[in-house]
Amino acid sequence: MSVIIWRHPKPINAVGICLGHTDLAVDPRRTRNLAYKVQQEAKRLQLAPVLHVSPLQRSRGVGEFLAKQGWQIKVDPLLIEFNFGAWDGLPWELINRHEMDTWCSDFADYAPGGAENLKQLFSRVESWLSRTTSETRLVIGHAGWINAARIISAKQPLPTQAKDWRSSVNYGKKSTLKLT
Repeated sequence: MSVIIWRHPKPINAVGICLGHTDLAVDPRRTRNLAYKVQQEAKRLQLAPVLHVSPLQRSRGVGEFLAKQGWQIKVDPLLIEFNFGAWDGLPWELINRHEMDTWCSDFADYAPGGAENLKQLFSRVESWLSRTTSETRLVIGHAGWINAARIISAKQPLPTQAKDWRSSVNYGKKSTLKLT
């Protein structure tokens, strides 16, 4: 089974902020452009018009656009981005440096902003990926979720240090994960 996942379009006013569950809007043109990419991929691979999205509007918006084209949209909370709790939506420069250092020194277990830790994110991503299906799934996802899914699908260990975390995929970029 494969998962073809695009990172959502770039949200408005997201530069320099800690972005997890904060639900920022996206320019409708970017949403439409990504929706067309998804449609083209589905047509090229002869896939059913079904798209999996998170409840956040930067992901869900692509699904809503495609729903108007007759697509089936599956909104799933397991696809939501990493939860930064009290840090979420703050400019990175306003987050306490000591807390950031604590997270980096205990990368897998520390819950930044008091919410979700990396182990919990990986468990959530693994739960979604493990749903048995032989069909290719199309997804609009988030950077942290995509990174976790890429690490899991490559059968790599959970990163225990911040330096082992992959850099984020670009907005609108497609990743294909082969799951066995």
